[in-house]
Amino acid sequence: MGATTVRVDLTQEQDYRFAIDFGGGLPPLRGDEPPPLGAGQGPSPMQLLCAAVGNCLSDSLLFALRKFKQRPDPLRCRVEAEVGRNPEGRLRVLQLQATLQLGVPAAGLEHLDRVLASFEAYCTVTQSVGQGIPVAVRVLDTDGRVLKG
Repeated sequence: MGATTVRVDLTQEQDYRFAIDFGGGLPPLRGDEPPPLGAGQGPSPMQLLCAAVGNCLSDSLLFALRKFKQRPDPLRCRVEAEVGRNPEGRLRVLQLQATLQLGVPAAGLEHLDRVLASFEAYCTVTQSVGQGIPVAVRVLDTDGRVLKG
């Protein structure tokens, strides 16, 4: 399979606020740094990174479960970024922690062990980000029971 290109265009509106155009008729999104740099009028780049990782993991888990005709809906996901300074004193995302929660009890899902063992490997964004930033993944069922991580 050949490589594809994904394009996103950003246009500065004012200071650190940018209009983010995804093309294809999708509505633009506004990104902005929090104060004191920006005005916090949109998600920050770190929040967008967390959203991309969480969305990709959620999609991957949902796809894997649906392959077995399972209904885990509604899924929820929280991604937290630990931000700190690197050896040069510059702010960096040191690690990400993703917690996915199924919308149903685990006991009602077939092939769950097989899905939990493999779904992360198919998450394009997380696997790519994970080459530079450690990403820890936990999966819970609707009752809060830890299934992975």
